[in-house]
Amino acid sequence: MKKSILTLPALGFAAVVVMSACAPGSSSPASSTTPDSVSTQIPTSDVAIELATTPESGAATKKIAEAFTKQHPNVTVNVTATSFEDYNKGINLQLDSDKAPDIALINVVGNTVKNNLVLDLDDYSNSYGWEKVYSSSGLSQWRVAEDGKTLGTGPLYAVPSGFSEVGLYYNKALAAKIGIGDAPKTLADFEEDMAKAKAADVLPLQVGNAQGHAAFIVQSIGQSVDGATNAAKWAFGTKGSTFDTEGNKLGVQKLQKWSKLGYIPDAANSVDLQGAVAKFGAGEGLFFVDGNWDASKISDALNADAGFAVFPGKSTTAIGSSVGYAISAKSKNKDTSAAFLNFMNSPEAAKLQFEQGFLPADTTVVSATPGTVQVDLLKAFGELRDADGIVPFNNNATATMDKALTAETQRLLGGQSTTDEFIKAIQDNWTKVHH
Repeated sequence: MKKSILTLPALGFAAVVVMSACAPGSSSPASSTTPDSVSTQIPTSDVAIELATTPESGAATKKIAEAFTKQHPNVTVNVTATSFEDYNKGINLQLDSDKAPDIALINVVGNTVKNNLVLDLDDYSNSYGWEKVYSSSGLSQWRVAEDGKTLGTGPLYAVPSGFSEVGLYYNKALAAKIGIGDAPKTLADFEEDMAKAKAADVLPLQVGNAQGHAAFIVQSIGQSVDGATNAAKWAFGTKGSTFDTEGNKLGVQKLQKWSKLGYIPDAANSVDLQGAVAKFGAGEGLFFVDGNWDASKISDALNADAGFAVFPGKSTTAIGSSVGYAISAKSKNKDTSAAFLNFMNSPEAAKLQFEQGFLPADTTVVSATPGTVQVDLLKAFGELRDADGIVPFNNNATATMDKALTAETQRLLGGQSTTDEFIKAIQDNWTKVHH
């Protein structure tokens, strides 16, 4: 059976880990964020836990809740899904109220933690062994320092439930036509393949940059050169980090160079991501940098000719994130809620996550139809997991970074900016928040 891949909105982020614009009200003081005690035992009496999520991120969660209840008939998991925009506006107020859900999807983590609204999960992580289940990069996206804005360090406040990855799609039929076999492994190979495509009158690289998705190219090159650990520090807002690195400079220079060479469509700035997906699916472009959320559309259009690989470079890295769920500090069912979060990494949950388009922590328990792009997606994610190479989206480094990257990539492709100007503008945006 063909696996479906969920199409996520906007930049397709599975999670948005930036500071919230405003703090919640204070109808009553939040409970302690550190549990007095933890247990991995589920009560034998009837328990009802409330779970808040969105339709997009919660696509698999309701089914996971049903599977959990089958194993534990005395537990009822009531799932409430609210639209993405409304959810982000109201979730902190809900968590601060007397009717706080037990478990909540965390899209905006900063002030949620800073206002003591969610539970420190380190003790549960130790009890369940989550550090052995997830890669350190998979969990670090949900660690928050005391300042409420520096990520990647400090206590764990959410647990992943399905991951995303950005990589290199390629059209196997076009590649074969111009004498290219496997996907490129190095940046030099990538440029050589694009040169062959250009010479054969085939568009080398499809790009839609109306929403700033050319930034994916800059980040993919940058973090491959700089390494996942260093790149993640900047994305997490770690003090002293800088965007002015060898890798990021190279990424900006390559994007500008490829544009001048005609490797990228002239109208890239006026085409959004889904427009680029449609064009790539129609055979316009040998390569395309995008995430797993668009795999279904690309697979439907290209069928067996759709391929996917880790972005070629010096190290094995990919832009990615995860759906993350936290336990309310006010929950009266903390142990049962933690048991449910632990169930999210079970083989049963992994299969349900994959069916809804997310990549599970353990890819060995799921399978894709042979000859489909989903096989490539699983292979790539396994490589990234083994290399601990997942890096958060640069677009989430500040609340306005997405707009900054959109503006600066458009200026770059429009010939109105230089590498130094690009680097400075992005770092200036970052410094205003992470000074």
